[in-house]
Amino acid sequence: MSRYTGPSWKLSRRLGISLSGTGKELQKRPYGPGQHGPNSRRKVTEYGLQLQEKQKLRHMYGMNEKQFKKVFVNAGKQDGIHGENFMILLESRLDNIVYRLGLSRTRRQSRQLVNHGHVLVDGARVDIPSFRVRPGQTITLREKSRNLDIVKEALEMNDFTPSFVEFDADKLEGKFTRLPERSELPAEINEQLIVEWYSR
Repeated sequence: MSRYTGPSWKLSRRLGISLSGTGKELQKRPYGPGQHGPNSRRKVTEYGLQLQEKQKLRHMYGMNEKQFKKVFVNAGKQDGIHGENFMILLESRLDNIVYRLGLSRTRRQSRQLVNHGHVLVDGARVDIPSFRVRPGQTITLREKSRNLDIVKEALEMNDFTPSFVEFDADKLEGKFTRLPERSELPAEINEQLIVEWYSR
């Protein structure tokens, strides 16, 4: 299955979650898309709930199914709680760290920055969005990329940086200081339902 390239606001309304992180999608129309969206009384089965939770997280990080399941399998090989390990691995992706540092407004933008070779990890260019960042590694932008309009706009609008990353706005340099804890990850996701989905 290829990556979803359709209307993201419509998808956000269908899943009932802001995939962009801005919350704008659900402000005006906080119900599902389509003519029956405002009055839908459809009963969701347990299977449907598990699928919906998986799709929420998959689309939040902008991954295809094959990639998503591979991360899930790798999380199961680690010590600890499977669901939490899974979310920590997703949060450690380079495109997500760039987003968390405030260098882009959305994860889609951060993926584009990485793909186009604007991002350096410990001084070396990395253009793979799924690259796993290790605690202690430093993320910066190439000298040529520091004046990009989307970066300037993102930095102006950024008003929150999670405690598991550090960012120096003067140097445009960030650091992944430690692995995040579950309480610092998206609260609207029930990862246990995703574990149940893949355990069927």
